[in-house]
Amino acid sequence: MRELTGTRALVTGASSGMGPVIARRLHREGVRLVLSARRRPELEELARQLVGSEVITADLSQGGEPERLAQEAGASGGIDILVANAGLPASGDLLSFDVPALDHALDVNLRAPIVLARGLLPGMIERRRGHIVLMASLAGKVAAPKISIYAATKFGLRGFGHALRDELRGTGVGVSLISPTYVSEAGMWAETGQRGPVGEVTPAQVAEAIVTAIRKDRSEVTVASLALRVATRIPMAFPELIHTPLGRGAGAHPDAAVESQKAKR
Repeated sequence: MRELTGTRALVTGASSGMGPVIARRLHREGVRLVLSARRRPELEELARQLVGSEVITADLSQGGEPERLAQEAGASGGIDILVANAGLPASGDLLSFDVPALDHALDVNLRAPIVLARGLLPGMIERRRGHIVLMASLAGKVAAPKISIYAATKFGLRGFGHALRDELRGTGVGVSLISPTYVSEAGMWAETGQRGPVGEVTPAQVAEAIVTAIRKDRSEVTVASLALRVATRIPMAFPELIHTPLGRGAGAHPDAAVESQKAKR
């Protein structure tokens, strides 16, 4: 989808973190926005800034909400672009999660993007134009201690996205994964107050990667330094390296960050 002007995009998780940055970047391209998140006041304030935007509140952890969001967004004009940005940190040892907390993370990080894609795809295929952007992570390429649930959702999202991309070949609908390293300034990592042990990127870089992925129909854009992009390919090819002391140290969240994110669950 080389031309973005005049298209209509649904952005989830739009009220905070990277969501407003992504929305503003798409708005500069002439994209008409449907902004969604749980908190209506923040969405309405962003919509006032981004003239012409619509607001649909939804709690994607609740049964039926992703389905409703897809139906309402699509019914009022059709959606050309889905940016499935909403997500939870889901950090901590497996035994620190009870089953409802596991379900909560899986519903928001994995089930909701799949259901939204399923709900919006028929219209995109009928128009032979559309793009689905799934917010993945380097944690979906290289596993690490204390993020087993988060990694599971991002590994699952990457598998879904790459398989769906092949399913849609020839339909005019693209699928892109965006896989950033630690993101500074805004978002789940920034809220911990920690510094990324292997470097950080900005929300603006992530937003730019989304625009590039849509325009160039990229299967995946890894938002990280060249050195880190190269380094992640090694454990992907040789996963046993993840379990060495060096691999564990490079990938793990600092304990303070894990505790900070657990407190938000």
